[in-house]
Amino acid sequence: MKEKKKIILTCSECLSRNYVTFHNNSSKRIELMKYCPKCNRHTLHKQTK
Repeated sequence: MKEKKKIILTCSECLSRNYVTFHNNSSKRIELMKYCPKCNRHTLHKQTK
């Protein structure tokens, strides 16, 4: 069984680090539409290193 890795999601517009989550598959970078409190709307959030 694979170990879950902690990943950080960053807003693509304002570059604030908003979300921390765990994920099994670390081969691809995750991109999700999430709410950004700083931008005050839903934006694309990408996984950071």
